[in-house]
Amino acid sequence: MEQISNRDREILRSLAKTKLEYVNSPRNEEILKQWNALGEGRRESPTVRLLFSNFSRDVVEARLQCEGDLARSVERALVSSLVGRELFDDDTPLSPTFDLRWRYRVSPFGMTPKRVRDPKSGGYHIDPVIEDLEEDFEKLQGGSFGVDREETIAFRDLAEDLIGDILPVRMVMGSLGGAITNPLVHLMGMENYYLAMYDTPEALHRVMDMATSVHERCYDFLEREGLLLPTCGISPLSQESFAFNHELPTDSVTSTTQCWGFLESQETTAVSPETFEEFVFPYQDRLAKRFGLLSYGCCERVDAILPYLLRWKNLRKLSVSPFNKEEQVGEALRGTNVIYYSKPRADLVTTPGPMDEDALRRDFKRICEAASGCLFEIAQREVMTLRGDVARGRRYVEIAKECVAQYWKP
Repeated sequence: MEQISNRDREILRSLAKTKLEYVNSPRNEEILKQWNALGEGRRESPTVRLLFSNFSRDVVEARLQCEGDLARSVERALVSSLVGRELFDDDTPLSPTFDLRWRYRVSPFGMTPKRVRDPKSGGYHIDPVIEDLEEDFEKLQGGSFGVDREETIAFRDLAEDLIGDILPVRMVMGSLGGAITNPLVHLMGMENYYLAMYDTPEALHRVMDMATSVHERCYDFLEREGLLLPTCGISPLSQESFAFNHELPTDSVTSTTQCWGFLESQETTAVSPETFEEFVFPYQDRLAKRFGLLSYGCCERVDAILPYLLRWKNLRKLSVSPFNKEEQVGEALRGTNVIYYSKPRADLVTTPGPMDEDALRRDFKRICEAASGCLFEIAQREVMTLRGDVARGRRYVEIAKECVAQYWKP
């Protein structure tokens, strides 16, 4: 394994000590109270965060100082954990640990997609490798899953040696996934996928069943191999949230029904609710029953399919993007134990020139009124750049918090 230089080691240890200072600060204690209230179903103080996953090159990569690749991997994790606190002063909670996940993978299909990426925009074009589901069905078989124990343990030992006396290494697990429509569309393209619902519905059902079975076998594998971990507190959930709750075990878990899961189907946002019920819901329902708690949705509309989603009694977090009728979603979630996970418009943050604070306040007023009476969490996602102006992100968080205090009612 690559040797860590004394210079890199000192950089990492200094960063770990900085994180520990933030962990032990009164501000972190306040944030943890907010998250615990949310996880316990108390409508007290909604959390606000500005998520940087799409512009990490500006706020993480640009700040890295280590020279070795392995050292930079540890540094990247430490710097990432501090962005919300150091740069934006948002409500990102910090744990007194250095967190790692088992490096496991699951692929529901036995093929690799072909995508042509635009290096400037970050977008991509799908070149279908599947044109006809009936003719190409055999190509899709061979879904797989597995875990790289040796690599995970080696990196864990490295982190322990470097900073374990400051931040003990903790193994955590994210929410269990069950993606089907996304990997399928990346193999056949959106047009072919939509046409398959009409032209080859039986073949599409066979494909959905096959992929669902791969995920089910993966869950069995995780249970059998003892790889499941508690999903509570400052443990990561899909869509860059956290697993604060009062329903799941906090110590050992042996079944996926004791863990948090995540489902979504952005690719079917344009189909009718009835079509969603026919081609997606039955397979998601099989997976949802394997979870203890469930988060649902990414950027798709969920308002039209709420009657189906609310059948899941373990649903606890629902993504509400700007493409929804937000008032309708708020009305459905008001007074329930399902968190209204708001993802506001990104263009109000990224538009060139000075940030339009009046427009931002108007948008937050509408969102806060829609989510009044709901368990409420705000996370600004899909921001591709702050145009080099980190102060813009901090100001965004300030305005969001002011609007929550003024317009959101418990």
